[in-house]
Amino acid sequence: MTKATFAAGCFWGVEAAFYELDGVISTTVGYTGGNTEDPTYQEVCTDRTGHAEAVLVEYDPDKISYSQLLDVFWSIHDPTQLNRQGPDVGTQYRSAIFYHTPEQKAEAISSKESAQESGKFTSDIVTVIVPASEFYPAEEYHQKYFLKHKHVACKRN
Repeated sequence: MTKATFAAGCFWGVEAAFYELDGVISTTVGYTGGNTEDPTYQEVCTDRTGHAEAVLVEYDPDKISYSQLLDVFWSIHDPTQLNRQGPDVGTQYRSAIFYHTPEQKAEAISSKESAQESGKFTSDIVTVIVPASEFYPAEEYHQKYFLKHKHVACKRN
């Protein structure tokens, strides 16, 4: 089992994009990249913890590659929006790839360059590629939110 961590706006939708992929063993929504230990959702929403809403993906690399996960990441959000996705605004909604290995870092950088050169995005990609740090699982009611609450959209600020 291998880990990958992505932030691309509201973590409910990001998780939903990954958890049903063949080869994905588990997904956990949570907070990472900040400076507050064991933050709550309410604290992260203040935009003062430094954390992003993120998804930790555990996957079987024999069934799905990191490259395929990156392809999904680029397809599910607008990586040209700085510290926001649509109406969700704040650094907690930033676009980020948190790499776990030097190989993931290299692949993420290459993938970002390819995405920028693809012509799909008319503005510069602002996605940050940074080392994975402590990941704090979000409260249980956030886990698999879309499975628990059909037809619900992400909270809008």
